[in-house]
Amino acid sequence: MTKALRVAMIGYGFMGAAHSQGWRTAARVFGLPAEVEMAVVVGRHAEAVADAATRWGWAESATDWREVVARDDIDIVDIVTPGDSHAEIAIAALKAGKHVLCEKPLANSVEEARAMADAAAEAAARGIVAMVGFTYRRVPAVTFMRDLIAEGVVGEVQQVRAAYRQDWLVDPEMPLAWRLQKEHAGSGALGDIGAHAIDTTQFVTGLAVTAVSGTIDTIVTKRPLLGEGSGLSGSAAEGYGDVTVDDVAIFTGRLDNGALVSFEATRFATGRKNALTVEVSGTKGALAFDLEELNSLAFYDRTAKSDRQGFTNILVTEAEHPYVGAWWPAGHMLGYEHGFSHQVKDLVEGVVAGAAPHGTFAEGLAVQRVLDAVETSSARDSAWVQI
Repeated sequence: MTKALRVAMIGYGFMGAAHSQGWRTAARVFGLPAEVEMAVVVGRHAEAVADAATRWGWAESATDWREVVARDDIDIVDIVTPGDSHAEIAIAALKAGKHVLCEKPLANSVEEARAMADAAAEAAARGIVAMVGFTYRRVPAVTFMRDLIAEGVVGEVQQVRAAYRQDWLVDPEMPLAWRLQKEHAGSGALGDIGAHAIDTTQFVTGLAVTAVSGTIDTIVTKRPLLGEGSGLSGSAAEGYGDVTVDDVAIFTGRLDNGALVSFEATRFATGRKNALTVEVSGTKGALAFDLEELNSLAFYDRTAKSDRQGFTNILVTEAEHPYVGAWWPAGHMLGYEHGFSHQVKDLVEGVVAGAAPHGTFAEGLAVQRVLDAVETSSARDSAWVQI
């Protein structure tokens, strides 16, 4: 065991709750090479962040992230703020010698993401680790899907279908949250959930998206304002504000082996709550994953006798499956929150080893380039854009 690693989390919204779950549980479940201490959580509003610290198990709270990043007793900075602050915080933390975990998408632009990746590369020479929170990579079934494809069970990848569908914006009276303003979020469904579809595709196949053709659209263009104190531009006690990001993105991608991918990212798929689906078809078979059934993986073996072919459901809960052995007996399901514990496990092991685990800032930059290319393609009447 090394000395305890003291963590500062910047931000405390929905992702703050999820990340806190990971920090609280990982060290208790996995035999980590270092203890973890939840030292401080940072937010703009003193009373609210103090309440978050009490509820989620952080030792203290603070309102100035710069002061916290500069502290000598902080080893890891976990960034769960809106995308417009990722670059500034991450680069400052890396320069201060802190290991960094940053929520996805990595930044709001390719330029910001490149600066972050460059800072991470420079910090790596000093043994500093940086990782992007592409948490779905660490769902056991997704990691197992990656392993099976690398093993060759589907043969040569010929086509991929990837989609992330939600419906939380179908109601036109849903307020104008920060995720719906470009200056805060960078993009809408494309960056928020489309980034996961892109990253998962590249992760499981081991192939890169090299070109895209697509369209993005905003279905509801104005929404009720949240009111004064929300921190959003144009906030007022009442009235409506402009939605400045996309609600839906539909695009085609070309992988570096020549295969085509169909992508969809939408918050208007009525009835779909959190449906990330990825299906990989190859010369020898196919694999399919659905986040709403996250403990299973569908496998089709084309090499089997014709009278025995058909998709088989693999229950990914055996001790031999990725991450699962530290949890419950076979058949006792894992959930959404477990991916955040797996994220902490991989990060802490990387910190102690001095080597960034997968989900590097360079990989985050690669996803950012795809997001940027989709927006460019849409502005050019869906023309193909090389990446």
